[in-house]
Amino acid sequence: MGKRLKKYLHDMESFKATALTELSEKELEQLKSDLLIQINFFQHERLIHLIVTALFAILTMLSLISALFFQTIELYLLTGMFTILLIPYIQHYYTLENGVQKLYICYDFYGQR
Repeated sequence: MGKRLKKYLHDMESFKATALTELSEKELEQLKSDLLIQINFFQHERLIHLIVTALFAILTMLSLISALFFQTIELYLLTGMFTILLIPYIQHYYTLENGVQKLYICYDFYGQR
C-alpha cells in the first residue's frame, strides 16, 4: 500500500503542472472526484493500520510490564518480538499518515482551480 500511495502522490504532483493549462473543467472535476475516492481508500487503510499499531503498542507495553514483574526469559523474548514487529508498523503508519496529508494538499490545490 505504501508503494501505491507514493506512486499516486507522484502522479498527482506531476499533474499539477498540466492541470491548469491542459485539462478542461470537466476533466478537472473528474480528477478531483477520483482524488476523493483515493483519499477515502487511503484513509481507511490508515485507520486499519492505526488500530493494528495501537494494538501492538499495547501488547508490547503489557509484555514489558509482565517481563519486568515476573522476570522470565520467555517474556523478555516476547517483548523483543513485539518491539521488532512494532517498528515496521510505526514506519508504515507514518508513511500512510504523511501520504494522506499530502493528498489533502493536492485536493486543496485542485479545488482552488
